[in-house]
Amino acid sequence: MAASGGEGEVVEVRVRIAIVGSGPAGLSAAGRAAQLGISHVLLEKTDHLSDTIYKYQKGKHVMATPSSLVLRSDLDFEAGKREAILDIWDEQTASLKIDVRYNADVVKIEGEKGAFVLSLKGGDTIRAEAVILAIGTQGNPNLLRCGGAELPHVQYQLDDPTEYVDEHITVVGTGDAGIENALGLAADPAQGNVVTILNRGTEFARAKAANVKLLQEAEAAGRVIVRYETTPAEVRAGEFVLDTRDGQETIRCDRIIARTGSAPPRKFVEACGVEFTSPEREAFPVLSPVFETTRPGIHVIGALAGYPLIKHCMNQGYDVVEFLNGNATLKPADEPILAEKFAPLPGNRSVSEWLDLFGSKIDIFRDISALQLRELMLDSDVQAFTKGQAVFERNEPGSSLFAIGQGSVLVEVVKDNPSITVPIQEGSIFGEVGLISGRRRGATIRAAEDLIVVELSRAAALKLMATAPAAAKAVNRISIERQLLQIFGSGLSSADVAELVEGAEVEEARAGQIVLKEGDEGNDIFIIRRGSMIVEREIAGKPVFLSYLPAGSYVGEMAVIDGSRRSATVRAAIRSEVIRLPGEAFVRLLRKKPALLEKARTEMERRKEINSFIEGRKENFSSVVDMYSQTAQFLIENGIGEATDVLLIDETLCVGCDNCEKACADSHDGLSRLDREAGTTYAHLHVPTSCRHCEHPHCMADCPPNAIRRGIDGEVFIDDTCIGCGNCQRNCPYGVIRMDAVPPQKPSLLSWMFLGKGPGPGEPSKYWRKKNAEGTEQPKKAIKCDMCSGIDGGPSCVRACPTGAAIRVSPEAFLSVAKLAEED
Repeated sequence: MAASGGEGEVVEVRVRIAIVGSGPAGLSAAGRAAQLGISHVLLEKTDHLSDTIYKYQKGKHVMATPSSLVLRSDLDFEAGKREAILDIWDEQTASLKIDVRYNADVVKIEGEKGAFVLSLKGGDTIRAEAVILAIGTQGNPNLLRCGGAELPHVQYQLDDPTEYVDEHITVVGTGDAGIENALGLAADPAQGNVVTILNRGTEFARAKAANVKLLQEAEAAGRVIVRYETTPAEVRAGEFVLDTRDGQETIRCDRIIARTGSAPPRKFVEACGVEFTSPEREAFPVLSPVFETTRPGIHVIGALAGYPLIKHCMNQGYDVVEFLNGNATLKPADEPILAEKFAPLPGNRSVSEWLDLFGSKIDIFRDISALQLRELMLDSDVQAFTKGQAVFERNEPGSSLFAIGQGSVLVEVVKDNPSITVPIQEGSIFGEVGLISGRRRGATIRAAEDLIVVELSRAAALKLMATAPAAAKAVNRISIERQLLQIFGSGLSSADVAELVEGAEVEEARAGQIVLKEGDEGNDIFIIRRGSMIVEREIAGKPVFLSYLPAGSYVGEMAVIDGSRRSATVRAAIRSEVIRLPGEAFVRLLRKKPALLEKARTEMERRKEINSFIEGRKENFSSVVDMYSQTAQFLIENGIGEATDVLLIDETLCVGCDNCEKACADSHDGLSRLDREAGTTYAHLHVPTSCRHCEHPHCMADCPPNAIRRGIDGEVFIDDTCIGCGNCQRNCPYGVIRMDAVPPQKPSLLSWMFLGKGPGPGEPSKYWRKKNAEGTEQPKKAIKCDMCSGIDGGPSCVRACPTGAAIRVSPEAFLSVAKLAEED
């Protein structure tokens, strides 16, 4: 019922339900209210429906996912072009006689359940018994945080990608919006745009699988440049400075489109009396199963509830009005899917009972809403194990994360003695090492009692951490605790390191960034969580390389323990991640644990020996120390900074026999994995083209069938599921992956020697391969060094070298290699 006066007079409207926001959720709620004959008003602050979809780029294909979820709404929705969907909704809004009020910007909500007053910009008021907030988050985008972000060529919206011609355009963010913008700008080659998209990491945690696939295809076709592990450093006129894993790089850039997500309009929502799940900017409101907030009578649905998918939003709009109309028996549309998922579990619980159990027991789920938990469960598996049953075995491949909903597990920490175990209790997680590093399982984990776990796929776990800050903090806290126990050992318990964990901070360090500076006071110590560090000292006015520190090492303890100033500078060799630990808490731990103190002092003495080695050569600095430092720097610049194993050739010993290449080919279906002559050389150390087996392999970042894995000895290998897409070859910065077809089987060595059959040892010539292919065209697959995994005796290239020139080098041996070069 509306009371209105003459022109310019304030209008007051009285309804049962006031719906704020006409996106898919609000529109669906209004449609249900209209169908049920409930007095309502749909308040839209613009002059058109569904502003978020209205602002999608022109011609955008809108997806209707998840396909398994039934649509429950009085308005139609199926996958199609943005324009077609909006036209249908306009028609159905009119036919359903939905009461829409445009240009109605709500500035304040007061009152209580049954008697709310909504104040609109301009002075009009709405009186309603209940309020549904469906306002979304797109009006509150996350802004770029770097110098120059305010320049005019930075924008946060793309309306029509066909408007831009012959521009170098960089899209920041690889969620669905960013990927779709990049694809739209690169769709027509005739436009002449050079399109680059920046991915902060190596995964696409926030994007739909279909969009990721389209982006990968565009990258493979050369239409879009995808840059991984890259973030904005500075915006300049016509240029964009980027932080990459190897340091800063400047690219041409005429336009930046930032699609780095958005956050709820928290100030307005909290002013309405609604509480959020946590203080984090991207947290969502606390909601009941019927979408009611902590302010009785105010309900939240759609993106503001943490459900950004259109089909979810529309179902919520339908459901919330049914709940308000007294339908207490209505179950969510995803109920049958979850019921089927939970059916094999013991206990005969309902879906809501299982969700309550998981939400209350599991730490990483406690600060997400019931709605978010339902969505997470759709992308996860639930499993039951009996006492003694293995959840997974040591060295099994796997990057999923497990959360214990009921029971506990035992971790077999010693490979050859399964009786030595460490417990993990109910509510905690395990498998986080595989999630973070991509490595194989580091231990066997068994059920200590009857067990129920939620297994989150890597994609689901990363999405949870990206959208729920509290969950990300919980995973980080647990991984830090376990990393501390692994590194320091000495019989420490969780209680011993609790103070360190509480004060720990995870920090990123771009390539070349100084983490510790020589001469500074030392208050904290640092664990290298990811990447690697270079340790240097200034001698005779020059920075001199002291050592290389791979992930898992720690630095800074010398100054903390003896109170001295930093004795060396530590900087990131590549883009890295460190854990900063409070020094005072570490000193208190050392006082309590003499064995740990002794271990730390032993490490200090080893590092002092390295310092003495350098100091003792001051007089002959130019010919000795400088050579040593330059050799070490050469190794770092050629991929040693992120390697776990690399092939080096001493050219003073190499006779050019090519036995290494021939042995490699003979061990791998006739295709060599290395090129001895290719690569770079410093002094007499040569780095041939062969895989470095990086700590965090770039080739793994974009493998559709997940064919690239890490073996038990750290080797990175490609299994038979490779589909030959070439993504790994494009992503490898060292050019060590080739795409080729496996040649026909060669005759035996004896047949070649005595009968002259076959091409002989090594890789067969292209002529022989073509002649013996018998008309069958073999598909190409990715081929790279696998460290001769499964072959007795280790790498064939090293075993076949008659002079000992070929050596495989691990991080611990890098310093020794540099010393040998200096001594020669």
